[in-house]
Amino acid sequence: MQTRKLGTQGLEVSAIGFGCMGLSGVYQPAAEEAQAIAVLTRAVELGVTFFDTAEIYGMQTNEVLVGKGLKPFLDRVVIATKFGFDLEDARRSGRPAGTNSRPENIRAVADASLKRLGVEVIDLFYQHRVDPGVPIEDVAGAVGELVRAGKVKYFGLSEAGPDTIRRAHAVHPVSAVQSEYSLWSRDPERSALPVCRELGIGFVPYSPLGRGFLAGGFKGQPGEGDFRRFMPRFQGEALAKNLGLLETLTALAAGKGHTPAQLALAWLLSRSDHIAPIPGTTKISRLEENVAAADIVLSPEDLAAIEAAVPETAVEGARYDERGLAMVNL
Repeated sequence: MQTRKLGTQGLEVSAIGFGCMGLSGVYQPAAEEAQAIAVLTRAVELGVTFFDTAEIYGMQTNEVLVGKGLKPFLDRVVIATKFGFDLEDARRSGRPAGTNSRPENIRAVADASLKRLGVEVIDLFYQHRVDPGVPIEDVAGAVGELVRAGKVKYFGLSEAGPDTIRRAHAVHPVSAVQSEYSLWSRDPERSALPVCRELGIGFVPYSPLGRGFLAGGFKGQPGEGDFRRFMPRFQGEALAKNLGLLETLTALAAGKGHTPAQLALAWLLSRSDHIAPIPGTTKISRLEENVAAADIVLSPEDLAAIEAAVPETAVEGARYDERGLAMVNL
């Protein structure tokens, strides 16, 4: 698979990465360990080198799973993990809630993540959400200390706004910014992406398939335990309207011999040579489908047709509820 450079500090990853969150059960029950490891192994076989996890995924169990699954391939992969949520708040709330990016916590999370992943250095260490109570300069400084100590290679931010990105980058180089970005979540085009281009920072779209929606894998209302139940665009009339957009995209993809997921990923890859999306799945068939999108070349006419099929203004409902939106683009 082709590779892409994220930032100017030397980080290079596969054009399509792998988001590991879903292996620990966020939308559906967690995958059995053997199945999860089989998916991770197949991803490496297909040329995926970029794997994304976090301490909060599976309440620290996802890092253990990822470390176990990728142990035979550590010389071939880049593993990103994240700090910054208050885990105790999350346990009480049943969802990510408060933040904790105090320098002492950043250092403690780094040490714990190194052990859970079974690695000697964290390749890419993101702040998962901006902490309004801690100056971003202190966060960048703490991660910079970890880089100098040899515990972290590269620094990243997630769902940060333009001013925060600039201030962090002035203290320690930011190699990548991660935010939700897809055909039906295009907010970064007006916020993080312009400053990333200006500063030479890579961009990593999470949920590049709209949390499974753009892959055609979601039809009904989210059930109990499904994180999408907190998201307005997956509810009631909004969901019904959005399913109409999916039908249009699916028909367009079929006419070109592709799946809607492949068109959605190919569209993202066309936006910049410094974008590396991280779709996730628990199924090898879906993994193979997603990876194949890296070989699709879209003409200007194709791109226009894709954007016409899913116009941003036609998407109904916010990507998070008010509580979730309060934690992004800060």
